[in-house]
Amino acid sequence: MTAAGCRRDTHIVEELLPQNSSHQGGWYCFNRENCDTRYDTMRRLMSSREWPATRVGTGILSSQPEENPHWWNANMVFIPYCSSDVWSGASSKSEKNEYAFMGALIIQEVIKELVEKGLGTAKVLLLAGSSAGGTGVLLNVDRVAEQLEEMGYPGIQVRGLADSGWFLDNKQYRRTDCIDTITCAPTEAIRRGIRYWNGIVPERCKLQFKEGEEWNCFFGYKIYPTLRCPVFVVQWLFDEAQLTVDNVHLTGQPVQEGQWLYIQNLGRELRNTLKDVTASFAPACLSHEIITRNHWTDIQVKGTSLPRALHCWDRSLHESNKNGKAPLKGCPIHLIDSCPWPHCNPSCPTIRDQFTGQEMNVIQFLMHMGFDVQKMAQQQGLEPSKLLGMLSSGN
Repeated sequence: MTAAGCRRDTHIVEELLPQNSSHQGGWYCFNRENCDTRYDTMRRLMSSREWPATRVGTGILSSQPEENPHWWNANMVFIPYCSSDVWSGASSKSEKNEYAFMGALIIQEVIKELVEKGLGTAKVLLLAGSSAGGTGVLLNVDRVAEQLEEMGYPGIQVRGLADSGWFLDNKQYRRTDCIDTITCAPTEAIRRGIRYWNGIVPERCKLQFKEGEEWNCFFGYKIYPTLRCPVFVVQWLFDEAQLTVDNVHLTGQPVQEGQWLYIQNLGRELRNTLKDVTASFAPACLSHEIITRNHWTDIQVKGTSLPRALHCWDRSLHESNKNGKAPLKGCPIHLIDSCPWPHCNPSCPTIRDQFTGQEMNVIQFLMHMGFDVQKMAQQQGLEPSKLLGMLSSGN
């Protein structure tokens, strides 16, 4: 999680996953069996014992102005992920349960410690996170604001930045039994996990659903309308982690037509869930996580980069607190790509062929996925050459 600002009166607290080349990121475990496997194979996600003593901040955590143009001078705190509970757990180790799941309590304790180290003088606290950390932001941002108020710091403006944590509880492309974290549908995994972790969800969201249905609050479009704190949502329209849990595995083989239609529909569904989100940045790319990547300044939606959009959001909140002004002109904060295919945005991160390692442009990538230019052009009422031109330019 992160707090942002270009002055030292702003704190960025980042509740994140350790960097991982696999887009499987931090995920979670939801029963003894897959938690045992996780402990054996990904110990760093369940214990701090092997964490490095230092780490270099990148992206929004960088102290270099060229990499982090607006918040390089903020106070930054990084909280690695070891609770395996999407930052929701409140369960200590017991005879019945071999593992402790204390994600929600970890955040509370970090806030307490930071108040003693100077957080009490901050004007803004930005709680940020990626993947499971992004969902964790949605689950914890209001609770952090309430905690600071109870501690006697009602003047600190608490905000959220959720990156790649806005998942859909959609129907999987191919249904599979709930065996592990990858094959299990997100709704079923969270339903099981919330019981196993003794997971906590915000009261205002909880009241929207029947008892036993609290799992709904782990899905961004359901919890967002209940939040009091302002939250900026960053989400790839074709998120790799979402596709994985939906059982769409892009292994380098051309995708089948059914998969291709499913992928396009995913982008449409995700776009629809973001239409009422005041501050959002949603590029039409196939990727996962962005805010701590050093190339985060390169991605643009409608000509605006993510750092610029976040700066506009920061300014708009500052202005509205001051005098109730409408969003600033020429400073957009609701940025969602409208083009319908993965990587139809020319600023998307580079794609590499999984087997050769060579970079692919958008046309090569779509052909690689089995994209039928002739057929798609016919459906759009265009000449194939015109469609290819539009794809190349990202229109």
